[in-house]
Amino acid sequence: MKYISTRTDKKLLGFKEVTLKGLASDGGLYVPNTWKEINLNLIGKDYSFEKTAYETIRCFIGKDIEKNVLKKIIKKSYSTFRDKEITTLKSLDNKNFLLELFNGPTLAFKDIALQFLGNTFEMFLKSNKKKLTIIGATSGDTGSAAIDAVKNNKFADIFILHPYGRVSDFQRKQMTTVNSSNVFNIGLKGTFDDCQNIIKKLFRDNELNKTLNLGSINSINWTRIMAQITYYIYAYNKVMKLTGNNNISFSVPTGNFGDAYAGYIAKKKFKIPINKLIVATNKNNILDRFFRTGTYKIDKVHSTISPSMDIQIASNFERLLYDVNNCDGNNVSELMYSFNDKGKIKVNKEYFGVTKNSFTSFSINEKETKQRIKDTYNDFNLVIDPHTAVGLEASSKYLKEQQEGIVVTLATAHPSKFSKSVRNILGFDPDLPLGYKNIFDLEEKYQVIDPSYNSIKNYILKKVTK
Repeated sequence: MKYISTRTDKKLLGFKEVTLKGLASDGGLYVPNTWKEINLNLIGKDYSFEKTAYETIRCFIGKDIEKNVLKKIIKKSYSTFRDKEITTLKSLDNKNFLLELFNGPTLAFKDIALQFLGNTFEMFLKSNKKKLTIIGATSGDTGSAAIDAVKNNKFADIFILHPYGRVSDFQRKQMTTVNSSNVFNIGLKGTFDDCQNIIKKLFRDNELNKTLNLGSINSINWTRIMAQITYYIYAYNKVMKLTGNNNISFSVPTGNFGDAYAGYIAKKKFKIPINKLIVATNKNNILDRFFRTGTYKIDKVHSTISPSMDIQIASNFERLLYDVNNCDGNNVSELMYSFNDKGKIKVNKEYFGVTKNSFTSFSINEKETKQRIKDTYNDFNLVIDPHTAVGLEASSKYLKEQQEGIVVTLATAHPSKFSKSVRNILGFDPDLPLGYKNIFDLEEKYQVIDPSYNSIKNYILKKVTK
């Protein structure tokens, strides 16, 4: 399989190149050049998570990874997860399921993709005998998952930017207490969008790219999206087997849209008959506004108790634009340049109508989020984090409108990652998993830097070339 940019660069790359490169040279995101090879019939298969991952991922890698090697990478990637099923499905009632995606080493759904990506990086880099400088932005969870995946890797250095003061204490500590010489944390005095913009600019910097071999761990990297498709297929088949009902939707708490886009691929490209993908946003509702109006318009970033979703520029939205615009890279390039200039995209009615076939959306406010955490504990004796609460509240709103079918809500993070918010709502701290009991006592190491492109660039160059 070959990959192409969502914009004007028509050069076709293989899976290995796309994994190591991350962002296209024209600023676009990589997508498969053709989808005809992956329309496999995976509906109703009683596969384990690892088997589902293998059947999904092998569709995208061509000859760049041998079959037996791919199986070993998948096994290694999920060997540290706390549940043997990797993702844990819980029934709340006859219409609501939770899919717990936080069984990995850093307690967030990002582990599912990043453990695989980290091991794939290591394999490719070892064979190339070439060092990679990994750069990434995080709104809270991506950073720790990426650091855990590549710490102590002698073939890679990793630089993670997080919005200073805008992630939870636990999230920050997960990143900044890792004692590894190849890990560098930067607290940027700005928002996640500021972090993300700097990362994208670094990839487009020809001078920097001549000096460093840059790689991405954000969901702009196709390999992350690819790995996330797995749990939609796995969960759909499992719920259908348990209930005998195939009217199944997924509620996805999302900010950067990568998770929801993976569900879109499962539905549209793998032909898994997911009814609707429910895009659940907090007050930072650029995606909800788009799916309601067809206008994608930037707004102020608001701080909420679900900080990993405090995002106004959803990078993976560009991949959806490319698909609904009949894979017209020139058109997408014009739209994205217009967005960068004016902060607004208006999608024509025909293409907007295509998105309505797959998506619906809700914006959940802070009061609703807190109440959903209380109700879930009182009704099911279950503690959830604020992001999962946003997803569950959106599920509730959707079911009130539809009054039929089943919704699987993605539980994206362990509640202990947001213990302060949970304590303020429920009056007690969620239990810390083993391995994190003393995290607040560990020494931190990170650099606080102003949101200046040159400051970040020079810091990275200094650390890598010293």
